[in-house]
Amino acid sequence: MAINPPSDNLPLAEVLRAANELVAAKLIEDWALGGALAAIYYVEPFTTYDADIFFIPKDKGLTAGMPAIYAHLQSQGWQVEREHMLVRGFPVQFLAAHGLTEEAVREAERIDYEGVPAKVFRAEHIVAIAASVGRAKDKARIEQLLQQAELDKTYLADVLQRHKLKLPML
Repeated sequence: MAINPPSDNLPLAEVLRAANELVAAKLIEDWALGGALAAIYYVEPFTTYDADIFFIPKDKGLTAGMPAIYAHLQSQGWQVEREHMLVRGFPVQFLAAHGLTEEAVREAERIDYEGVPAKVFRAEHIVAIAASVGRAKDKARIEQLLQQAELDKTYLADVLQRHKLKLPML
């Protein structure tokens, strides 16, 4: 088994390619990049620790197919470290989507990243998810997205209403 050496460069194309391979292997139905890296697509860059790949599981059981996903990625040289998979030393979380995050995956924006087809959460969903979590860093992310991203305010209001969420006082 190959070991991926740590890298100073973000191996995002490899992460996205691996997510596409999980769909091709029929281990997941669909996926999209969420979390901080998705927010960075819309706003000025900031430091983040990992990549969050939200996926719609093929396996609707309790484990959402995670053992098979981990086994597949490990066969490709990825390593396990706590709740993360590591590619070239960079941590990636694979998170089963449901509710708001499943909607975010299904309605994600299609992009091309270094020749790799990918999907990234819409800015409106990133705001709604941050509002649902409510940590200090999530409030800061909401503020940054409201100031810097080109949001569809009507769509955002619809998402918030549909999921019974409100924006926090900023």
